[in-house]
Amino acid sequence: MDEKRKELTALAYELARARLTAARDPRELCLFTAQCFSQGPEDGVIAEIFRRIGVRDRFFVEIGAGDGRENTTRLLLTLGWSGIWIEGSPASCTAIRRDFAGPIAAGRLRLIEAMVTAENIEALLVEAGAPERFDYLSIDLDMNTYYVWQALGRYRARTACIEYNASIPPSWEFVVPYDPWAVWDGSTWYGAGLKSLELLGKSQGYELVGCDFYGVNAFFAAADEPLTEFVAPFTAEKHYQPPNYFAPFRHGHWPASPKLTNPAGA
Repeated sequence: MDEKRKELTALAYELARARLTAARDPRELCLFTAQCFSQGPEDGVIAEIFRRIGVRDRFFVEIGAGDGRENTTRLLLTLGWSGIWIEGSPASCTAIRRDFAGPIAAGRLRLIEAMVTAENIEALLVEAGAPERFDYLSIDLDMNTYYVWQALGRYRARTACIEYNASIPPSWEFVVPYDPWAVWDGSTWYGAGLKSLELLGKSQGYELVGCDFYGVNAFFAAADEPLTEFVAPFTAEKHYQPPNYFAPFRHGHWPASPKLTNPAGA
């Protein structure tokens, strides 16, 4: 049985790799699959985006940060960036205060423990002292990602990583009805399809520049950034990636040891 499982895994890997690389423009962000602390290949995509547009203030905001062990900004924090994590789980916040006490004490990481809604997100960012313009934003709230992003009227990032529902065909507009206390039940009824996020992003001054290969996150860049290195058109139909949640490209994560929790010494 183990040998059969290995054979099937190897086959799945080859099929996924072939589909990933076949007839693609080498600038497509889905090709950048490096993973250090991110749940999927987001670390590689984020690094590539900033290679193209450059880094300015090295400030991030992650809405839905989990316990900090596996998110899209832990590597940025490790590399010396500063930012804000907002998380609603008391257990996750307890873990963050324990494992990231160094960056918190140094003022490089601000933790806001709160359940995020469209109604309170701006107030939470004001409380945290967030700048109105900053380098990187991530929103991963399962049900209400669309509405929370829509509510960020006064805050704008140069790059945004927004969770999308890859079960929705890329040409369809779809957003679940807003319920500030909704909790994802594990089904495909959650969030927003990529087309709806594309249109929302455009209305707020962003262009959809790519998705990760797992079909989990869409990446947006501010429209006033230099976008010539990105693949146009900046549409859902062009950049959609189907669900590849079990794609065998995981490289594992650095262990949560004291040396690696705060390697910058903060």
